Amino acid sequence: MEKIIDAHCHLGDVLYPYGGEFIEKRGVKKRFIFDIVSLSEFTLHKYAYAGDVNAGWLNDLNVKSARERNFIATRENYRASLDKAGVSAGICLPIPPNVTFADLRTAAEKDSGIIPFTGVDYTREYDVEASLAADVAAGAKGIKLHPILQCTPLTSKKTFQVVEAFAPYELPILMHTGIAHYYSYEEGQWRERASYGEIHYVRDIVKAFPRVHFIVGHAGLAEVRDVLDMLGNFKNVWVDISFQNVMNTRALISIFSPDKVLYASDWPFGDRITPIKVIKKACRGDEGIERRVFYENASELMHLSI
Repeated sequence: MEKIIDAHCHLGDVLYPYGGEFIEKRGVKKRFIFDIVSLSEFTLHKYAYAGDVNAGWLNDLNVKSARERNFIATRENYRASLDKAGVSAGICLPIPPNVTFADLRTAAEKDSGIIPFTGVDYTREYDVEASLAADVAAGAKGIKLHPILQCTPLTSKKTFQVVEAFAPYELPILMHTGIAHYYSYEEGQWRERASYGEIHYVRDIVKAFPRVHFIVGHAGLAEVRDVLDMLGNFKNVWVDISFQNVMNTRALISIFSPDKVLYASDWPFGDRITPIKVIKKACRGDEGIERRVFYENASELMHLSI
């Protein structure tokens, strides 16, 4: 069986405080709702960005679907999802303070299919440099930044300080990119900053740190054209294809090269099987490109031996 590394996954409740405590719950199932994400997955996201997904009733449906998926992110369900899709392992991304590296490291000790990244907690003052050093020593294979959920733009002074502190480890920085909403309108007024997902923030930070390896999460979602236009010439940029369709994935492979594109699902927000089908269609039977995208790129970038 071919090796596959999912470059973008989550464990625990990343949307609310103490979400790491959710990881070890047992028997958790998704509530039955109209899940618009499942409908999009059925079409391999063919029509995902045909309209304004961030407006009105369509955004409301996306938010409801994302919330229900967030609430199934247990270790038990994570393992079942890996096995069902035939995926070898996944990169699990914290969003402090709700889910931390410590939460993911504890889970990884129980399942070798969990590869933890570290993160930064913008809600408190602490020695970030020392904390990152300790996390890398404990096995962190990169760092995750989520400007929307952490309400901090990628171009902030604090984020630049984080990147400078993490740069010596020569491990990747995975950033959420693309405008997205995670909460109801009432909650979202103070819990998120959707505009911080805009691609010009990404352009500015990758330009400021040319020797740091950045992964553009979701390849910008609906802003994928901006990713192609603004970031295609940067040598220090990789993209993950979670929620992208076949046409966009082909364009990403063409512009960034097969060596800079990563298989990813954003589980539990996305299904693992859908992006596998997308990549196979996008690669048109080229097994060499498939190996790069499914496994080799992530393995080399994160110094993995699976």
